[in-house]
Amino acid sequence: MAFQWLQIRLQEERERRELQARHLARLPGALQELHDLLVECIESYKENFGESSADIVMLPNRIQVTVREERAGNWQQVSTVEVVAAPEMPGFLVKRGEHTLEIEVGLLPSDKLFYRDRAQDKYIAMDELTRRVLDRALFPALPEQ
Repeated sequence: MAFQWLQIRLQEERERRELQARHLARLPGALQELHDLLVECIESYKENFGESSADIVMLPNRIQVTVREERAGNWQQVSTVEVVAAPEMPGFLVKRGEHTLEIEVGLLPSDKLFYRDRAQDKYIAMDELTRRVLDRALFPALPEQ
């Protein structure tokens, strides 16, 4: 005997699992898209402050940005930031020292991605996401905006 409530719950769970699978399938592409945009930002920074002032590396499931300043004729690392894929969320963890920012990545019905700051429960555009990833690493002496 199949109960109606059970059939409804089975359908809901099937849909939840399908959506989760679609989110997970899009996560590597979302990380690559973010990397490509961060590369543009880092290139602009390097044009202003020197070729050795920063670099960005795409590693499996993560992006690493290193920022350096020239001191006494040597380039010294002043900050790093990592963006790590977090499939359990699904989304990204933005790690800078002891500070971690959780950014949820999801799919809109149009199959486009959205980004949400989990701590602030706020949807953010790509411009804001790149700022949240890079601003404190690139400009630690400037006040936060």
